[in-house]
Amino acid sequence: MSNTFGSLFRITTFGESHGAGIGVIIDGCPAGVAVDVTHIQAALDRRRPGQSDLTTPRKEADTVHIQSGLFEGVTTGTPISLFIPNADQRSDDYSHIAHAYRASHADYTYDAKYGRRDYRGGGRSSARETAARVAAGAVAAKLLAHFGIETVAYVSAVGEVEVPVGYELLDLSLVDSNLVRCPHPETAALMEARIRAAQAAHDTVGGVITGVARHVPAGLGEPVFDKLPALLGQAMLSINAVKGFEIGSGFEGTKLPGSQHNDEFYTDAVGAVRTRTNHSGGSQGGISNGQDIYFRVAFKPVATLLQPQQTINDQGEAITLVGRGRHDACVLPRAVPIVEAMTQLVLADLLLRARANRV
Repeated sequence: MSNTFGSLFRITTFGESHGAGIGVIIDGCPAGVAVDVTHIQAALDRRRPGQSDLTTPRKEADTVHIQSGLFEGVTTGTPISLFIPNADQRSDDYSHIAHAYRASHADYTYDAKYGRRDYRGGGRSSARETAARVAAGAVAAKLLAHFGIETVAYVSAVGEVEVPVGYELLDLSLVDSNLVRCPHPETAALMEARIRAAQAAHDTVGGVITGVARHVPAGLGEPVFDKLPALLGQAMLSINAVKGFEIGSGFEGTKLPGSQHNDEFYTDAVGAVRTRTNHSGGSQGGISNGQDIYFRVAFKPVATLLQPQQTINDQGEAITLVGRGRHDACVLPRAVPIVEAMTQLVLADLLLRARANRV
C-alpha cells in the first residue's frame, strides 16, 4: 500500500470521503518548530468545499484537531496526528453508481485491483483525501519558514484562458484577491466567466497551476532516483485530476537551441552564485541551485458531469449515467493549496535529508 509519502519528513494519510473523517500522521518533524493551529486551519480553509459559488456546494468546516505531537504550540519531535471530521456526507447521492462505472473515474480500476470499492463519493480515491495533505503541508511550511523558504502557487490557466506573463512579472500577493486564485486581475475575470459558463452548461473545465519556491538553498535533491524534479513530479502527479508536470522551461524549452537554453553562472555583488537565466527551473543534476524553483501542473476537467454519458455497469452491460451530488465545475481554485502543500512536503523532506548528508 502506498499511503505514505516522504523519507525523513514522512506523512501517512487515512480516511475516505464519506467515512468519519480524514487524517494524517506526520513523523520526522524536528522538535522546536512553532505550529499554530490557526495556521493549519487557514490552509484548510483555502481548500475546503463550499467556499464560494464557483466550487462544490458541499459544506465542510474542515476543522482540524491536533491529537498529538505538539506541546504549548511547539513540536515535540514525536508523531503529529491531525484529524479532520467529515460532517456533510450525503451517501445517498451515490447509490446510483453502486454497480456502475463512471467515465474517467476510479470505479472500474478500484474494482479491478481490490475486487470491491467504496462507491460513496469515491471512497479513498476521492479528492477529499487531499485535506490531510494540506494540513501536513501547513506544518512543513512552518519548518521551511525557519530557513527562509517561501512557496506559492496560483491558477495560470483555465481552459483556453491563460495568464499572459510569467510569474516574475506578477504580484503573487494577489493570489487570494479573487475567487479563482489568479494574481492577474484581468485574466482572473475571464477565468471566472469561463468556469461559470461550464457550470451553466452542466460541464467542466481543466487548467494549469503554476508553483514557485523561493529562497531554496543550493544542494537539495538526492540523486539519482530522488532528484528534486523527480520528487516534485511524483508529488504533483499523485494529486487527483493531475495529468501533467513540467519544471523550468518544460516542453517549451525543447524549441530553444542549447546556446540559448543554458543557464550561465556568475557571482553577484555579494559573492553569491547565480545564473543569468533560469530555464532549469532552479534545479540542475536533480539538485537545487539556489534559484527560484518554478513548475506547472496540468489538471484535467472534472470527470463528474451533470449530463448523460454512456458507460457500463459491473456486469459489463451498457447503461446511460447522469452524475448526481455536489461537484466542482473546475478544481483549480481549490487545488492551489494542495499544490503548495505537496511542494512544502517535498522541500521539507529534502531539507532534512540534505542536512544529514554532510558534517
